[in-house]
Amino acid sequence: MKEFFELLKIEFKRIFSNSVLCAIFFGAPVLYGILFGYVYQQAKVVDLPIVIVDQDNSPLSNTIIDAFEDNEALLVKDRRYAPGDILEEMPVEQYAAVVTLPSGFEGDILQKRYPEVRVDLNMANILNANTASKNIQQVLMTLNAGIEIEGLQKQGLSPSQAKVSYESFKVNFNKLYNSTGNYLSFMLPGLLGAIMQQVIFLAMALVFSRDFEDGYFKSLVKKNKSSWYLIALKVTPFLLFLPLMWFIVSRLFVFFNVEAAIFNIPMLVLVSLLSLASMGIGMLFSIAIPNQLKATELLMVISTPAFVLSGFTWPSLAIPGFINGIAQSIPVTQFLAAFRKVAYYGGDMADILPEIKMLLIIILVSFVAMLLLLQLKINKSKKRIAG
Repeated sequence: MKEFFELLKIEFKRIFSNSVLCAIFFGAPVLYGILFGYVYQQAKVVDLPIVIVDQDNSPLSNTIIDAFEDNEALLVKDRRYAPGDILEEMPVEQYAAVVTLPSGFEGDILQKRYPEVRVDLNMANILNANTASKNIQQVLMTLNAGIEIEGLQKQGLSPSQAKVSYESFKVNFNKLYNSTGNYLSFMLPGLLGAIMQQVIFLAMALVFSRDFEDGYFKSLVKKNKSSWYLIALKVTPFLLFLPLMWFIVSRLFVFFNVEAAIFNIPMLVLVSLLSLASMGIGMLFSIAIPNQLKATELLMVISTPAFVLSGFTWPSLAIPGFINGIAQSIPVTQFLAAFRKVAYYGGDMADILPEIKMLLIIILVSFVAMLLLLQLKINKSKKRIAG
């Protein structure tokens, strides 16, 4: 044990002497967590610029424009009476939508000719387009209902009768889990999970590949020829550091007021398993590829698309089967699927059992492969030393 602790001191020195490793492992989660938190802090999209082409210029069109101006998600950037060349302006002004009220609009409504309001959506940004579409439809449908009810009242119906005659049934939407539609609560957990996986991947990719490059691996083999021993030596510093990093990441949820149940036993299990699975894959690459740059580059190939493939933002059912199969072997896919069950649905250990089993399989496979491959490298190194 004394020798183990002596070697452990050297490991700590080697870790802290590597500025790139320190920047990745200690800086990235905090820096990116704060950065993404402030990016999504507004929590919802507001003031999307729209253009109103008012070809009618009537009291009714003025009422409609006032209603658009009262909607917090929309910003009436320009009101004009002729379309002009909006297509040329769009790349510069980035209008989310153009709403055209046709000439004779109010008169056609009074004459029951059912005029058409044209809405041109800018689909270059789908999130903005969907938000604009939803709010434009909300404004127009509310006004449409008001006009219909007012018309029925003019025919002699009481306000209550007019409302019942217009509405054949009611629709009541009850929003569950993130009922306010807070975009920060939706995005931040997924991004932080992906960041932590990537940080662990890249940090562990350096632990053995650096030793192979600078010849330190030979010194380790002289001290002990067991792959178990060397893996324990390399893993120990990170097992001490990771709880601290996860604690800092958890405080970001508190700092940005993200409503998610993360301080519980199932989440502790998930965080532990994600860490071990990511460490296993990272160290396996570090042993298999004895070059720091190549090991980190190949792990980046895995970690970069991991968030997209995880099914956190784009549903897994919509991802082709063979790609989804690959995604299931990436630790963060299992972590984020289980995270949502625990943090938002209030699930327990039984609810996340499928994800736990898959993470355990990833851990088992990666660590067995790592032990075998490292032992082969140790045996080769012994022969060279003996020769």
